[in-house]
Amino acid sequence: IVHPTISMGCYMDKGDDLVFDEPPLFYQGVDERTGEMLTKISDEVMELKRNLEERYPTLNLSGILHLRDILLRYYFDDLEDKTNIYTMLKTSHAHRGLKHPMKQVDTPDGKKYVPDFSYRYFAEDLPCGMIVIRGIAELAGVATPNMDKVIEWCQNAMGKEFLVDGKIMGRDLHITRCPQTFGYTDLDTFMKVNHYLD
Repeated sequence: IVHPTISMGCYMDKGDDLVFDEPPLFYQGVDERTGEMLTKISDEVMELKRNLEERYPTLNLSGILHLRDILLRYYFDDLEDKTNIYTMLKTSHAHRGLKHPMKQVDTPDGKKYVPDFSYRYFAEDLPCGMIVIRGIAELAGVATPNMDKVIEWCQNAMGKEFLVDGKIMGRDLHITRCPQTFGYTDLDTFMKVNHYLD
């Protein structure tokens, strides 16, 4: 959820003007709004986890953590300010200096940079990450309005279609790993056939 959400936070207010003099900082460039969006999406993932554990008591999802807890667990000593996700990303020594993936382009004003929407932050993190979570949430009946906003923005930027009218059913579903790609339409069948309950 991290890379697509941070990317949207950086680019969404710029409209079509996505030309930069230098690639912006990725984690240190996060604003409070993006930190709040990451928190809300993590909350949605944790609600999905709660829902699945309640339905399937033998299912062990202990490895699924809120982003806040992931940062605290794995980067505790690198974080100057542990107040919230925004401050943790902004002050993380482990993520210092990392920049948005961009392509260099020639313009009348010299060399500039534009977002690389073919980079793995989009090409992998969306179809093999967020779309999978979103697909499972749809089967479970768990609403993900904040995740949907990020998916819709990213798919438009990529020229792809995964989410249509609030449903996982876009023309590019075949490149994803979500349950719907493999024909699953109900949660129980998905869980049993894939041996998640064994």
